[in-house]
Amino acid sequence: MCGIPVFCWITATVLENMLTTKQRGELPKTMTDMYSHFLLVQMKRKKNKYHEGHGMSPQELIEADMEVLLKLGRLAFEHLEKGNIVFYDEDLEQCGLDVTEALVYSGVCTEIFKEESVIFQKPVYCFVHLSIQEFLAAVYMFHCFTNKNTEVMENFLDGLPNTQVRRDLKMGDSNSTVDGFLMRVMMKSLQSKIGYLDLFVRFLHGLVLESNQKLLGPLFGRTGNSPENIYRVISNLKKMNTNKMSPDRSINIFYCLMEMNDLSIHQEIQEFLRSENRSEMELSEIHCSALAYMLQMLEDVLDQLDLAMYNTSKEGKMRLIPAVRNCRKARLVGCRLSETHCEVVASALLSSHSHLKELDLTGNVLPDQGVKHLCAGLASPHCKLETLSLWGCRLSGISCASLVSALKTNHSSLKRLDLRDNNLQDSDVKDLLDLVESKQSRLHRLRWK
Repeated sequence: MCGIPVFCWITATVLENMLTTKQRGELPKTMTDMYSHFLLVQMKRKKNKYHEGHGMSPQELIEADMEVLLKLGRLAFEHLEKGNIVFYDEDLEQCGLDVTEALVYSGVCTEIFKEESVIFQKPVYCFVHLSIQEFLAAVYMFHCFTNKNTEVMENFLDGLPNTQVRRDLKMGDSNSTVDGFLMRVMMKSLQSKIGYLDLFVRFLHGLVLESNQKLLGPLFGRTGNSPENIYRVISNLKKMNTNKMSPDRSINIFYCLMEMNDLSIHQEIQEFLRSENRSEMELSEIHCSALAYMLQMLEDVLDQLDLAMYNTSKEGKMRLIPAVRNCRKARLVGCRLSETHCEVVASALLSSHSHLKELDLTGNVLPDQGVKHLCAGLASPHCKLETLSLWGCRLSGISCASLVSALKTNHSSLKRLDLRDNNLQDSDVKDLLDLVESKQSRLHRLRWK
């Protein structure tokens, strides 16, 4: 997040306030903690600007502004679901917001103007950054949960693939638990390929902590965040099954654990990386998500990522795939890669920071659409791949045509291609053989029988 200028501004705003006032306390350690403090600073500045509230405690400030904040939260939440980041007068009015009232929060909501047509202009509103919208949306959703606003929660959770899971939550029942609620919200977010709810879900998990609730206390009702419930939330995250979802989405589960100040997985993976006997250490699925994240963050590029070297389940190996973005050689042999997994691998080839030079996908039954994603990566000007093994992948003639198209581009750097054991016909590989003979192509070695 420190690579995002707005986040640096938020951090500086919070630290400046904490270091220049008597209310120093412990410095924020999580995203939720940071954004909660930022919200308090903005409310304090608003009060000072309009000569109100001098001497009020943070809790008193929130209580006085709670109604407006919840209206902003509703605006943020409803439009986050729709994918909107700009709002019009009618959107504010629908949430009960007076335009002047909203603009008073100059650090939270600002007015901009956008030309709607050749002749007319109308005011357009937005939050200063998408992360602010996601945070206020999470505050509003957690308020709805603690105050038993079942209509908002029912509508949000509508469409989950497993209807029994929703029935188990028993919306509206006083026995509904925070761990059950958060599990369903996480499942909702994991359905998205692009992760548009990821940060929202991280903030929701962070709001469960008592430390953050003390900062924003008047916004919430009874939270029921007993140690037992917190333990169940953390336990659910560590056990969550994501085998039908993108491994990139699974990494957000690790982020949520960090947001809840559970550092156990992070520490265990650090021990794993320091160990000389890594093959003897068994990794759970959540360990693999954390490892995939940490391997991507390493300053040094990995020489090789070989999934066979990790003592974990098949799902665990799937969760490690995003680490291909920071290695030179990748062996993903016999992993049953789906189209979604092929997209992740392709993203490593498409990246402007691509390091991958050798890729072994032997023994994966690759769908045509999955091969198409890989070929988009091969055709990228950023791709540095020189050796590709698709041995025993049951490639079709359609997949061969995709390969030909990609390798004909001027950007292709591929030199060696292994297509053995794919039951291909001469006609399927004719164009590939012509490329080997062509002086314009870098491909000089093709194995297919």
